[in-house]
Amino acid sequence: MHDGCSGAFESGKQILDKIRMLGFNTNFLQALLLINCANCGTIFLMETLESQCPSCHMVYGVTPCHSHSVQFVKAAGVNY
Repeated sequence: MHDGCSGAFESGKQILDKIRMLGFNTNFLQALLLINCANCGTIFLMETLESQCPSCHMVYGVTPCHSHSVQFVKAAGVNY
């Protein structure tokens, strides 16, 4: 599923499961990321490794190693 910091996750659910298991999901990002919600189009600031769209509740996750770039943020599902 994951090989160090390779970012080899296939889905947002895998990312969230991993960071939740390690207790990292509530860690703050070093820099805020501007997210354009894939579900509803709302633009919001991602502040922690796990964040939720304020409009539709789509949940997003990113690993600590890749939290510097929005390209590594993946959606996991609404209320996941």
